[in-house]
Amino acid sequence: MSSSKKKSKSPTSESSSIPSLPDDLLLSCFARVSRLYYPILSLVSKSCRTLVASPELYKTRSFFNRTESCLYVCLEFPPDPNPRWFTLYRKPNQNITEKTKNSSGYVLVPIPNHHSPSASLVAVGSNIYAIGGSIENAPSSRVSILDCRSHTWHEAPRMRMKRNYPAANVVDGKIYVAGGLEDFDSSKWMEVFDPKTQTWEFVLCPLAERFVYRSLVIDGEIYIFGDKVVTYKPKEDRWGDEGEHQSMDLGLYFHSYCVIDNVLYCYRPGGMKWYESEKRMWRKLRGLKGLSKLASSCVRLADYGGKIAMFWDKYTPSSGYKSHTISCAVISLGRCKNQGIRGKVEWFDDMLTVPSSYNFVAALAATL
Repeated sequence: MSSSKKKSKSPTSESSSIPSLPDDLLLSCFARVSRLYYPILSLVSKSCRTLVASPELYKTRSFFNRTESCLYVCLEFPPDPNPRWFTLYRKPNQNITEKTKNSSGYVLVPIPNHHSPSASLVAVGSNIYAIGGSIENAPSSRVSILDCRSHTWHEAPRMRMKRNYPAANVVDGKIYVAGGLEDFDSSKWMEVFDPKTQTWEFVLCPLAERFVYRSLVIDGEIYIFGDKVVTYKPKEDRWGDEGEHQSMDLGLYFHSYCVIDNVLYCYRPGGMKWYESEKRMWRKLRGLKGLSKLASSCVRLADYGGKIAMFWDKYTPSSGYKSHTISCAVISLGRCKNQGIRGKVEWFDDMLTVPSSYNFVAALAATL
């Protein structure tokens, strides 16, 4: 009887044992898995957790051409002056049978915060740059970098000028900032940062605008919207005062816009629109079933690997309207012969519950 007990093995302990594999083989396997699943992989074992956080994994992903867009969201919660950051991950223990038809299976999770006030934000590769902003009601030249591979922050070289929320855009891997000066000076209105050389240089500008409301990049050309529309194409070092683009400006709504594959998209009360440059007119983006009636004044759009990531909020009645629920939808895009561009809602889901006093700073994607 006792001998039979010694020979028997627990099925649970046997099936749960994981054979030891070489790290390079695990790296090769992990590199082929979407980063959305990395938090789940890190729960497997201590060695897996170490590999998921290693720089070698992202080098391997790049080598195998397995990089992908990863969503990040920046929020403010007054009176705390420091913004908080979140990223999109796969929900742990998500059972396929539990998912509803349009449910994503994903959730926004917090990442380590950076103790500095909010700033203008842009993504370059795997880094998100926080540029300028206001410290104690004064413009700042500070530049901080969020390394999205390790979710760690470090400082970059400061701008030559202190700027209060300048327009920040990326063209050919370089960051162009404009405006935000306390004392207007057209010779110092724009400067450019090269991440490769880690240097800032002024850009001569004959058409500087004192106030900048929004900016964007289409086909390598920066559009800066102030009292008029100023354009700049760095590759040709060409400036333009484009009155013809006023129709583009009039169609934009607060910060609810993004550019994907050189097409401008914007959400306005009533629905999503896209800008047809050749005809200089806004057209309705059709095909968005389930998203036609959004009762939200706060909508943010981001380029999510060629798709639109759309965030919006709504009051939570069960909280006595003291909190909001932030929701997200991912919209794929396609060209149609007669309808121009048509969208398709891949999924939408509630992501996060926040106090009603929060402020949605930005949504953007890094490449990892």
